[in-house]
Amino acid sequence: MLQLTDIDSFYGRSHVLHGLSLDVAEGEVTSIVGRNGTGKTTLLKTIMALTDGARGHIVFDGVDLADEPTHRRAAAGIAYVPQGREIIPDFTIRENILMGCFARRDGRRAIPELVPELFPYLMANLDRPGGVLSGGQQQQLAIARALAADPKILLLDEPNEGIQPSIVEEIEKIIVRLNREIGMTVVLVEQNIGFVRAASHRFAMLEKGRVVASGPIDALTDTLVHQHMAV
Repeated sequence: MLQLTDIDSFYGRSHVLHGLSLDVAEGEVTSIVGRNGTGKTTLLKTIMALTDGARGHIVFDGVDLADEPTHRRAAAGIAYVPQGREIIPDFTIRENILMGCFARRDGRRAIPELVPELFPYLMANLDRPGGVLSGGQQQQLAIARALAADPKILLLDEPNEGIQPSIVEEIEKIIVRLNREIGMTVVLVEQNIGFVRAASHRFAMLEKGRVVASGPIDALTDTLVHQHMAV
């Protein structure tokens, strides 16, 4: 569904990704793992054309998007939930969710049918400002906003970072449910190896902007984790 080939990506003169190649299969969860600073967030931003420059091929559903701007990649069906969530604090929950609709291909502007089922708190508080929500609730809101775009693939950057433990498990269950029940293809940047193993079909391990190991999730051994993630 998504093929990255020989990707180099930059912030100014800083060369972050080096010849990176990755295949993401439709209907699977592919997790991107590695130490902090290895290029995991940059990888997702590169897919969305949010770095200062990139080279290589980004083929999505058979179309090379490497020269397309961010809004065209979103319209093609790629939704991104960034690290830190980046909801608009002065907008209501309703307004934040509907922001995602600008990327829809059919022009429809409505809260997705999934949202009441997945996020009942949000539906019960649609007129509250997004800025008053807890970190976990804002993460739910960011996912709901992404779903409003009716995406084919969902990019999630450390969705459990900075979230209270009581909501982490809930977020994890939602991600698994989106994949297993809805069939959503997911690319997940995540540090919790236990969750990665439980949720993912495949993984890619990054080190210094390169893929140093990848394969089916069963190949994510304790040896690999210790070698490439231990501090």
